[in-house]
Amino acid sequence: MNIKDKNVVVTGAGGFIPSHLTEELVRRGANVKALVHYNSRNDNGMLRLADQKLVEKVEIVHGDITDPYYVKQVTKDADVVFHLAALIGIPYSYIAPEQYVNVNIKGTLNVLQAALENGVGKVVHTSTSETYGTAIYTPIDESHPLQGQSPYSASKIGADKLAESYYLSFDLPVATIRPFNTFGPRQSARAVIPTIISQALVKDEIHVGSLDPVRDMTFVKDTVNGFIAVATSERSVGEVINVGTGKGHTIGDILSTILKIVDKENMKVTTDVQRVRPVKSEVMELICDNSKAKKLVDWEPQYTLEEGLRLTVDWFKGHNNLYDTKGYVV
Repeated sequence: MNIKDKNVVVTGAGGFIPSHLTEELVRRGANVKALVHYNSRNDNGMLRLADQKLVEKVEIVHGDITDPYYVKQVTKDADVVFHLAALIGIPYSYIAPEQYVNVNIKGTLNVLQAALENGVGKVVHTSTSETYGTAIYTPIDESHPLQGQSPYSASKIGADKLAESYYLSFDLPVATIRPFNTFGPRQSARAVIPTIISQALVKDEIHVGSLDPVRDMTFVKDTVNGFIAVATSERSVGEVINVGTGKGHTIGDILSTILKIVDKENMKVTTDVQRVRPVKSEVMELICDNSKAKKLVDWEPQYTLEEGLRLTVDWFKGHNNLYDTKGYVV
């Protein structure tokens, strides 16, 4: 399937990855409807920082995926639904687990049921590498056991299984993409790379959480290409597909690379206890086995970690005013 001229819905379009996905879909000629979470400020989230010449071609609608009637209305006449709307902050999931169930599980149920009733041609459901928990073996393939080490990851496991059930029970053409950690321009400082960069550019000291965990960091343009590859491949239906580089780096190594890029290699680093997860909830190692993505949908990453970090640092240099002195979005 070619995405050009297709009617496409992107849920959660105000977020980091979906805002980049929305841009790329417009570049490829799709007719894009972007669902942004309703708010009283009429704030379109990260779409406000996207290429406005592209955003002007997007139909932006405001609503909530927890409303099944609205979701059915929004997905009417859609050829493809990219479902990315979710609560994603792990620390907040410890405080508000019920909210994660309502948005991530019930919201996904609403999207799947609406797609089924509306006869949507393809649903791309978004999972996360956090569903694997701390690796039992690496690299992690799609057969790795799922472990709910946080309420967030548990809610995403539930959503993934709902997607699986709608394929097996109702023959809904759904594919699940499971991105490993994604980074790039416009990312919220709830994530570690923006936290480090935003502080490194303006401060004399960096506050971060644990430096020992190993992560497979994928540049956002590669992740977006993965979404589109999964959407346009007939072979992805009913499958779960990992998207990641296949290379692991400790948070400490990533920090060192960023400090090298900004020419502050001797900067003081302090542990921020608020960013340290509970011991049994910390995921120590996530490295992707992306062989299935290469085989099924002909996807593989194009950017190295350092190339992606340099592009991200360049973006932050022009937008660091959006982040406060602790590295959080203002």
